[in-house]
Formats: sequence, structure tokens, C-alpha cells
Amino acid sequence: MVRSIMIQGTGSNVGKSVLVAGLARAYTRRGLRVAPFKPQNMSNNAAVTKNGGEIGRAQALQARAAKRPTHTDMNPVLLKPETDTGAQIILQGQRAGTMKAGDYRKDKSKLLGAALESFGRLCNDADLVLIEGAGSPAETNLRKGDIANMGFACAADIPVILVGDIHRGGVIAQIVGTQAVLGTEDLAMIRGFAINRFKGDASLFDEGRDDIATRTGWPCVGVVPWFHDAWKLPAEDMMDIRSHSGGEYKIVVPQLERMANFDDLDPLSAEPGITVEIIPAGRPLPGDADLVLLPGSKSTIGDLAYFRAQGWDIDLYAHVRRGGHVLGLCGGYQMLGKTISDPGGVDGRPGTVEGLGLLDVTTTMAGEKQVTLRSATALPGNEPVSGYEIHMGRTDGPDCTRAWLQIEGRPEGAASANGSVKGSYLHGIFSSDTFRASYLAGLGVMSEAAYEDGVEQVLDDLADHLEQHMNLDLLLSMAQTPRQG
Repeated sequence: MVRSIMIQGTGSNVGKSVLVAGLARAYTRRGLRVAPFKPQNMSNNAAVTKNGGEIGRAQALQARAAKRPTHTDMNPVLLKPETDTGAQIILQGQRAGTMKAGDYRKDKSKLLGAALESFGRLCNDADLVLIEGAGSPAETNLRKGDIANMGFACAADIPVILVGDIHRGGVIAQIVGTQAVLGTEDLAMIRGFAINRFKGDASLFDEGRDDIATRTGWPCVGVVPWFHDAWKLPAEDMMDIRSHSGGEYKIVVPQLERMANFDDLDPLSAEPGITVEIIPAGRPLPGDADLVLLPGSKSTIGDLAYFRAQGWDIDLYAHVRRGGHVLGLCGGYQMLGKTISDPGGVDGRPGTVEGLGLLDVTTTMAGEKQVTLRSATALPGNEPVSGYEIHMGRTDGPDCTRAWLQIEGRPEGAASANGSVKGSYLHGIFSSDTFRASYLAGLGVMSEAAYEDGVEQVLDDLADHLEQHMNLDLLLSMAQTPRQG
């Protein structure tokens, strides 16, 4: 009989995603069929699933930890912010339109049925479903119609573990304060708490742990020390991406306002010979960059205007004049062309804007959205490449005759005449070790990382870490058979 338990946090970015990934690997190693689930997620860093849809990248990592294929049921409601007040809604993997935040808050309860439907299907093929909450259940202004935290827990009768982040400070108030503001029905769902990201001697927090337990009546299932290799796992939240110091070769990445699918950076950050530097707004692109990587974007035309507003276009042209290399992926590829045309207003207002003009190509925002896993080969060396497409629009022009990838017999990408500027719609290409080594060799850098093997090792190390510092037997005993239908 399937059982389930939900990991909720006292706030955003307290480490829920990584904890669920570690728990998924730990319980999978114990012989359980584990499935991850998140009713509602908000992220522009989506993963493409085996069944041809989109989910949050954290759920894709958790599926990998559980050694099972990704599926759109693992994250039935995905919100992809397009503006400060609106987001594209992905429902059970497929684009379902765009909605303003205020309208979504009014209508989100209607999505509970879809979330429960997906959850039910997962339960049919699992012994344990690990559910991740979103944000915090203490946001009482969002409780009405909630499907991300206690609203879902109550609807499906799922016990909850509340996680606080001690690294932020005030963890006693985080947990005790959450209890103070929750209603009776929600409080009845909580079975225990955990402390995450402790640095130093954990025994020094024994009194604090016991004080929380006394004040709340909840048992502690663990005080988890800081897991230092968490940065090696694919990041989902833009809050998690950061510069990584490595070797002398410097890759510079402008941090776009609607930056999306930045998992392309993870394998590069893992290379000892490479420094990846994320450049925030207000700072110029460094003059000592070897490669400028323009990442994907949820709003290409809007982020192109943002790019120019920072003066990064001037910096990029100077970089190219110095002989530097440029790589644009997906939205970044579209920006590098001569024009971006959006006759139907797919990306905002209808019209045509000038691109950066570093590739002789033009883009038209039209046609169906491509959401597909791809197997490709690199040109001219024919190295195997695995990746995915997740974009609107098509790009054509003279520089496409210098395609540097091939997907199922068709050319993909474009390059300038001297090869210093390249672009492609294919994400995730640097996860392929042979291709990454070849690409970096062309830039004069030796690849020293086996990226996929490294992720597997980190997941195993994370599971070991949680086995040591959490009472996983107690946690599993708290899981119960959910209410379905």
C-alpha cells in the first residue's frame, strides 16, 4: 500500500528540494519504489520529461534520485514568470496560457483537481510518494484556495514535516511562529520538524532543538549539517545560481531578468579549469572574459531590452573585437541575430526589434512550442550530445549554413564566419562529457570532469548524509496512506 509524506518549509529556499532528493535516493536504496511530487512550482528553469512536457528541474533531479523516468505528473502545476505580475501556466506538462497573479489567486483552487489527479496516478506506481511544498504554509494571506502546501496536504490527508533553515538565523522563531499562525486543520497535519543547514558542532543546538519540541509538541526528525557538495547538483531557483571559481579560463554569464534553463551552467561550473562568473545588473561584463554565454530567457525581447539597459551590448561588442568567444543558447541565440519578429505578440507586444547582430540570422516568434528531449551529434567531430528543446519561434539565415550540431539528420544552430560566435536552441548539451571535452578543447581548455557520474555520486553522498543526521526510520513511520479520489 502506497504511503506519502510532505516536506514543507518555513520559507522559500530553505533546502526542501535538496532534502527531498536525498530522501528519494535514501529510500530507493532501501528497496522502496519512490516517486517525487510537487503540486505547484514556480520556476523558469524547467526540465523536459520523458513523456514530452515540462516540470520543475528540482522534480527532475528528485526523479533521478529515485531512479525513475521523469513524468509530468510529478509537477502538475508549473508557473513560469514572464513579468513581475504575470506567469505562463504549465498544466500537467503543457502550456495552458498566461495569467496575471491576481487572477491566478482567484482561480488556483480549480487546479487542485488536476494536482490530485496527477498525484493519484503516481500513487498507483509507488510505495512512497515524497511531496515537496512551495514557499511557506505560514503565508496566511495565500491560504484560501492553496494547492501548494496545507491546502494539498489537507485535501489528500498527507502528514507534514516542517523544515527550518538555521543558516538564516532565527530558526526557533521560524518554526514556533509557523505553528502560531496556522489554523487548527493545518496544525493537525504536522507530525514533526527538522533543522537544515547547520554549521559547526550540532550538539550546541541541542537546547534550541528541545525548546522547539517543548513549545510545539512536535518531535525533531533531525538536525542536518550543511551539505557542502549541494552546489554540484543542478540548481532550479535563480537564487541558487552563483559564480564558481575554478581555473584561469573565464566564462561570463549576464544574469538576465527572466533567465531560464540555466542548467547549462552546471557542467561548466564542475570543470576545475573553468571559472564561471555570473554578472548581476549594474555591473559591466568583465574585460578579461574568454567566453560570454548568453543563457535562455522566458521573455527574449524583454530580456534583450534589459541586456541593453545594463550597457552589456557595448561590453559584448568590445569582447568580440578583442577576439573573445560568444555562445547563445535558446533565447540567447535569438538575441544574437539581426532581428526578432513577434507578429502575434507571443513574447509581449506585437512587432519587430533589432537583435545584437552578431549572427546573420533572424527569428520569428511563431508556431507551436517545442518541448522535446533530443539526441544529437556535434559537427564536425560527431560527438554524441543529449539535450532538450524548450522554446517558441524559429531562426533562419545565412549563418545557419554553418550549423555545429545535427539533430536527427537536420542541421541545428548557427555560427559566424570565423566561428567565434555560435548559437543553438539545444539546451543541456554540456552534460555530455565527450562533447563538452571537445568543445572546450577548441577553446584551449582541458576537460577534467565526468559530470553525470559526479551528480550520481553527490546524490549517494547526500543520501548518506541524511541517513546519518536524520531519523529516516521515524520519518518513514510518519508517512501514511493518502486519501485518493
